[in-house]
Parts: sequence; C-alpha cells; structure tokens
Amino acid sequence: MREWPFWSEAGQIWRRIGVVDELPEGVPSQISSDPRVRIILLTGPSGSGKTHLTRRLGLPVVTLDDFYFNDTHPDLPRRFGIIDWDDVSSWDADGATAALCELAATGRAEIPIYHIPTNTRTGQMVVDAGSSPVVIAEGIFAAYLVEPLRQAGVLADAICVARPALVTFWFRLLRDLAESRKPPLTLIRRGFALMRGEPELRRKWEKLGCRPLPISDADTAISTLAHSYGICSNQTAP
Repeated sequence: MREWPFWSEAGQIWRRIGVVDELPEGVPSQISSDPRVRIILLTGPSGSGKTHLTRRLGLPVVTLDDFYFNDTHPDLPRRFGIIDWDDVSSWDADGATAALCELAATGRAEIPIYHIPTNTRTGQMVVDAGSSPVVIAEGIFAAYLVEPLRQAGVLADAICVARPALVTFWFRLLRDLAESRKPPLTLIRRGFALMRGEPELRRKWEKLGCRPLPISDADTAISTLAHSYGICSNQTAP
C-alpha cells in the first residue's frame, strides 16, 4: 500500500497538504449512507480558542493532539533544535482517521492519551458519543482529515477558527507557560515563528476544505448543526 498521506505542490501541494486518493488501510471507503455519528472538524492555530469553544458547546470531543507520535518515533521533523510538533509529519494521521471512522460507525473509539510535556503517549481512553449524532475533532492538524472523512461519508463540517494573530500568540503563550509545555524561551521563539506563518497556514487549511469563521460564528454554526442532527449543545439547550 502507498504511504498516506502522500507528502509532496498540485503534485506537491495536494499531497503535502493531505488531499488523498486512497484511505489508510482498514478504513472503509464508505462507512454508511447514514453513519451512527458524523464528525465536525475544528482547526485553527494553536491558542486560537478551539478547546475553550468545545468546552462551551458541551458536545463529545476528540482531541487530535493525542495522536502525536512519541518523541522516540523515527525521523521526526526538527526545528529550533527540538522536534517540530507543528509539522504534520510529527502526527499520526492514519491513526486519527481510523479512530474517527470507528467512532462514526459504532459511536465509540479508543483514543491515545498524550502527555505534551514529556512527548509521550501514556495510555488509552474510550470516547463514547452517547446519544450525540455529532462529535467534534479538534486540533491544528484537523484540516488534513477533511478529504479522508469526506471520502468515508462521515464528515459533517470543517471549520477553521479565525482571530487576530497577535491575540492568538498571547493566549497561546499564557497557556503554554501555565502548563509548562516547554522552556519559556522556546515557547516565545516558537510563538513568534507561528505568528509569522499563520497567514500561509490559514490559506492551506482553506485549500484543504475548511471554512474560516470567527470564534463566535463557529460557536453558532456548530450549535446549529448539532441541533439539525437532533440534539442541542449547551449553547442552544433550554
């Protein structure tokens, strides 16, 4: 089987940014015309408010950061003298796709638990959709799953949270310092690099199929979609 995603612009751009013509091994090409659960992909720069939004909505969530590889994984990308966790090749796209397709088909899936300060997976957890017909999958690499999930027939929507880059930089830094994710100097240097690269990143996510929305509009869009599939999120519940 060919490597997935295929890293390379239309020759390289479409393969590098994850548009695929073949799903990972073990993932059916079409789950069902009416899957048990549909997936809402939510992406945006690190620190853009994705996690806060999902908590406010109160819908089942898969945190895609949990699919990072361990730091012992071979050939991980490097930047600033450390592993580049902002490069999609540091992340298990195949594993994330398979888990979300399993969740769509059965309403349950095993998800790894990832400890960011030590760059390791520390266990497994089960995400159960319960009675919800939609699940949010959020993370900086969510856009790379748009085409595979669309091919599998389980994609409900794909949204990119859009807010000013400087605001994102500040909230990301506060969060990362509070969680001791990395040494402070590394966090500041990485933060400025991410802020400079943010416009290009947004363009890439849009090419992959995500629609950019301010966080308040994303909140409304997801709540409306959840309601249309038969449930109300916290924002729309009486």
